[in-house]
Amino acid sequence: MNLVAILRPALMAATTVNGSVATIKAHGYIGKYTFHQDLGNSSLKLITKGFKIDLGLSRKKDYWCRKRSSCLIQASFSQATVSDEVSTPVNSTTVEPVKKTREAALILIRHGESLWNEKNLFTGCVDVPLTRKGVDEAIEAGKRISNIPVDMIYTSALIRAQMTAMLAITQHRRKKVPIVLHNESEQAESWSRIFSQETEKQCIPVVTAWQLNERMYGELQGLNKQETADKYGKEQVHEWRRSYDIPPPNGESLEMCAERAVAYFKEHIEPQLQAGKNVMIAAHGNSLRSIIMYLDKLTSQEVISLELSTGIPMLYIVKEEKYIRRGSPPAPSEASVYAYTKNLARYRQKLDEMVH
Repeated sequence: MNLVAILRPALMAATTVNGSVATIKAHGYIGKYTFHQDLGNSSLKLITKGFKIDLGLSRKKDYWCRKRSSCLIQASFSQATVSDEVSTPVNSTTVEPVKKTREAALILIRHGESLWNEKNLFTGCVDVPLTRKGVDEAIEAGKRISNIPVDMIYTSALIRAQMTAMLAITQHRRKKVPIVLHNESEQAESWSRIFSQETEKQCIPVVTAWQLNERMYGELQGLNKQETADKYGKEQVHEWRRSYDIPPPNGESLEMCAERAVAYFKEHIEPQLQAGKNVMIAAHGNSLRSIIMYLDKLTSQEVISLELSTGIPMLYIVKEEKYIRRGSPPAPSEASVYAYTKNLARYRQKLDEMVH
C-alpha cells in the first residue's frame, strides 16, 4: 500500500462534500524526499468548514519527510482552483522537483544625444538634458522595443538617461505608465503610494541608481574634447578615454566604473531577470559597456573597442542564467522580431489582439 492509496478515501470525501471542489495545500517538506511502504501510527482528523486532514506518520527508520515524521495536508473549499501542486513518487525512491525554465528580456539603451554631446564637451557625471535630436533618438528607440515586454525600468541618476527611458516607454504598445520610485525617505515612499490596485497594474516601476551613472571624468568634465586633445596630445586623451585601468585626472577609469555598475547589476537587476521579469536599463556609454563586458564575458582588451551609439537599444534574452545577445531590435513594422523567441512572438500576438 502506498500513500496515495491511504489518502484517496479521505481526499475523495473532501472533494465531494456539498458538491464543492477542494483545494489541496501541502504544508511541510516538498521537494526531495524518500518514501517507505510501512506505516506505524496514523491519525485522521475531519473538521467541518474547511476540511483538515492531519496524517501523522511515525517510524523508527524511514520518514515521508526528510527531517520531520509528520506531514499536514489541508483542504479548503473553492471553485476548481489549485493552490499548490504536489508531486507523488511513482515507482521511485527519489523525486526531483520540476524546474520551470524562465525566460526574460533585457533591453539596454544608451541615452540620446545630450546638449554637451552636441557641443563636444566631456560630460561624465554633469547632469545635462537631451537635445532635440536626443529626444528623437529616444522616441525611435522606444518604437524599436514597442513589441518587447517591459516589467521594470532602471536608469542612472542623471536626467539624460531618465528622459530617454521615459520617452522610449511612451512608444510601447502596452501603454503602461512609468512611475519613478522614491525611496530616499519614509515620507517620500509614503507620499508616492498608489491606492488603486487596478492602476498599479498599469504602471511600470522606475528605479534610479547613481551606480549606473556615466564614469566620472574628473578634471576633464566641461572641457572641449578637441581643445583638450590639442593641449595634452591625442594619445594622452585617447588613453584617458579608452584605456581600461587608467583614469583621467581625479576621475574614474573604466575599471572603476565597472566595479560599481556590475556590482549593482548583480545585486539588484539580475535577481529580477532570473525571476522572469523583463527589464530595461537606460544608462550611459561606459556604465553599459561595463555591464556588456559582464554579460558577454569580454576581456579588458575587448571592451575598450566596444562602441555604443546614442539611442540604439540592444536586446538580450535571459534563459537558464545565460545571456544571449540579439543585437538591436528592428523597426516595429518588421516581422523579424517574432524570430527572437516564441515568448516574444506570443507577446506581440497578444498586443495585436488587444488592438483589434
